[in-house]
Amino acid sequence: MFAPLLLGLSPLEGAVMGAVLAAVSPAVVVPRMVSMMENGIGTNKSIPQMIMAGASCDDIFVIVLFTTFAGMAQNGTGTVNWMDFVNIPVSILLGIALGALVGFLLNLFFEAAYRNKRYIRNSMKVIVILGVSFLLMAVESWLEGIVAVSGLLAVVSMACVVKIKSPEFVTKRLSEKFGKLWIAAEVILFVLVGAAVDIRYTLDAGLAAVGLIFLSLIFRSVGVLLCVAATKLSWKERLFCVIAYLPKATVQAAMGSVPLAMGLACGQMVLSVAVVAILITAPLGAIGIDVSCKRLLEIEKKC
Repeated sequence: MFAPLLLGLSPLEGAVMGAVLAAVSPAVVVPRMVSMMENGIGTNKSIPQMIMAGASCDDIFVIVLFTTFAGMAQNGTGTVNWMDFVNIPVSILLGIALGALVGFLLNLFFEAAYRNKRYIRNSMKVIVILGVSFLLMAVESWLEGIVAVSGLLAVVSMACVVKIKSPEFVTKRLSEKFGKLWIAAEVILFVLVGAAVDIRYTLDAGLAAVGLIFLSLIFRSVGVLLCVAATKLSWKERLFCVIAYLPKATVQAAMGSVPLAMGLACGQMVLSVAVVAILITAPLGAIGIDVSCKRLLEIEKKC
């Protein structure tokens, strides 16, 4: 809506930029939600779990929309392939179903090994679960063009089923081990994000790009408030949900340079605005989550 007015782009190019800017950053949100779950912050109403699930779905929608708009802009036809939009709910449902099935089979495997006194160490379980997770992500690529399946949601769904079916002490130990792995993985992830960002393009964006980013954050905040309007969350908890959906980093770093590589006229501008969005919203959201989580959410007392 605002990119044509502020940056002089066409409506279709504005749609491409909107798809790039829309997604929340899992690199910023996920580790903080996991930490909150471990410390019992907001878990009485499952707020961290809700935000993580929403962020996963958010990225799927954005990637599909970006692919659709970028294809339209590259072809110059302006026509919409409606199957791309039909694939959104299909990929979500099939991803959840595939992950639930794999999680159920994994749990059967672990239980069968335990009954036969073939004890599997928790470290080995972590390796098995990681391997299956990578396999689920590969399935999404294998089935591309045949049927839409979300590998990310399949991994989340698998983990949920394993947690539900396994004893609490087992899932607690697995969660601790994955938390230790994330310490190293988080550093690698942010280094890769930084390596993908070209600071030179920030100077080309100007104040109009900054204004566009803050306008998009306003619309995102209103959207989050509408989504939680019918819930039993207090106004403080709703405010935290708004803050948690501000940061943008991973998806913007991955997709920001794609329009430029595709040869689109708007490519450099999209990359410039994506870089500025990362520099502004990633620290804003990360600091906002860290500072506000204990002030706005209830901390569950552990027995």
